[in-house]
Amino acid sequence: MRPLTPADLNPAILKVQYAVRGELAIKAEELRDKLQTEKHDLPFKKVISSNIGNPQQKGLDQPFLTFTRQVAALMEYPPLAEIVKDKWPQDVLDRAKELQEEIGSIGAYSHSKGVPLVRKHVAQFIQERDGYPSDPEDIFLTTGASAGVSLLLNVLITPNVTGILIPIPQYPLYTATLAQFSGVALPYHLSEPNGWSTSLDEIRAALAKAEKDGVVPRALVVINPGNPTGAILDKSTMKDLVRLCEEHSLVLLADEVYQANLHRPDTHPFHSFKQVVRELNSPIPLFSFHSISKGVKGECGRRGGYFECTNISEDVRALLYKMASVSLCPPLSGQIGVDCLVRPPRPNDPSYPLWKKETDTIHEALRHRTQLMAQRLNSLPGVSCVNSPGALYLYPKLELPKKAVEEAQRLGKSPDTLYALQLLEETGICVVPGSGFGQKDGEHHYRLTCLCPGVEEYVSALENFHLKFLKKYGGL
Repeated sequence: MRPLTPADLNPAILKVQYAVRGELAIKAEELRDKLQTEKHDLPFKKVISSNIGNPQQKGLDQPFLTFTRQVAALMEYPPLAEIVKDKWPQDVLDRAKELQEEIGSIGAYSHSKGVPLVRKHVAQFIQERDGYPSDPEDIFLTTGASAGVSLLLNVLITPNVTGILIPIPQYPLYTATLAQFSGVALPYHLSEPNGWSTSLDEIRAALAKAEKDGVVPRALVVINPGNPTGAILDKSTMKDLVRLCEEHSLVLLADEVYQANLHRPDTHPFHSFKQVVRELNSPIPLFSFHSISKGVKGECGRRGGYFECTNISEDVRALLYKMASVSLCPPLSGQIGVDCLVRPPRPNDPSYPLWKKETDTIHEALRHRTQLMAQRLNSLPGVSCVNSPGALYLYPKLELPKKAVEEAQRLGKSPDTLYALQLLEETGICVVPGSGFGQKDGEHHYRLTCLCPGVEEYVSALENFHLKFLKKYGGL
């Protein structure tokens, strides 16, 4: 019998690249295993996973929110309610009872769009946030926001014909999914000198190139707050983007999973595209994504999220339901997480004081780390870093010595991959090279999270490595 080989597989799969879990992450796991051996010769005591926004990962250890976990525990094992009825807050017990009466056992499949009661609560959350109505029938609960993005790109793309406008730098989910479904990436560059702002001229240039190349633009992806940049769109730019979608008959895909991660909300507030579309009374098709993995919840492993359909016909929505039903339903544990996301404790609820303390502490830690890291990175020679007002990351730019660039070329790697690999091997800090997110030719970046505890020690290791790297390759 002839063995199965990569040549027998879908050729589109061979083109899929996902830098967040790529070469650096694989190397980090190898080093983590090596640390467990008695006679390792590594110059560090632990691997720091700064490559991915996974707040509760071992080593990052962001605390879970008590309210979410208590509700989840009662849903997993309903008899627990009798044991904790005089020990846990009444609003926790009431929430679990309400969900149990609707769902029954979480070991059963739910509706393919998600539990109707949870979708109703998502719609209420959106209406309270934006001031405009939201219909539960427009809500699809998903296995994290990523599954929703994948579903939408799958149905929007005609292979090798459809173009999707994506920001550069972008979250690699988009290029990976486009490769999987044989879509055409239409990159538009964000402006780093202007705080990673979005330029309509860049988007128009990408549209013109698509027309010249015979590609049909179908959708515009906007990540707000940005990943990896942390930039937050102002309302004026959002209105311009909506009008551009009208002009070119584009679907707008609004990735808003970091909407709660605001480090300077007084000067850099979040506005949803749903709100802007309704304010303008715009007819553009809009899909908006949210997740329980980010914000201050950080419940990545539960795989919970949703998308809302705005200005989407019943016929199209029925086709989306058909595709969603192929996977039967998103995980019930994630759906319960979504309910806790969109219905947190209110000020008069027994759980509220602890919930407020826990969320305030996480927000402050993220804000402090982001500000400190940006300040210290900007003090290094050959480094410039936008002080991110949102999300969980920084995306510093590197001016690398000529000898380092030549060494990377000799090894067949991008220069920022060389930098990141040596950073990992010498400090145990795992970051993602900018080449995995996209950047202009000749530029070099890396993305790191602001989730790491012990930030002083962490930043000092980054500083010491950078100075050694410059000295090694003649940059000092």
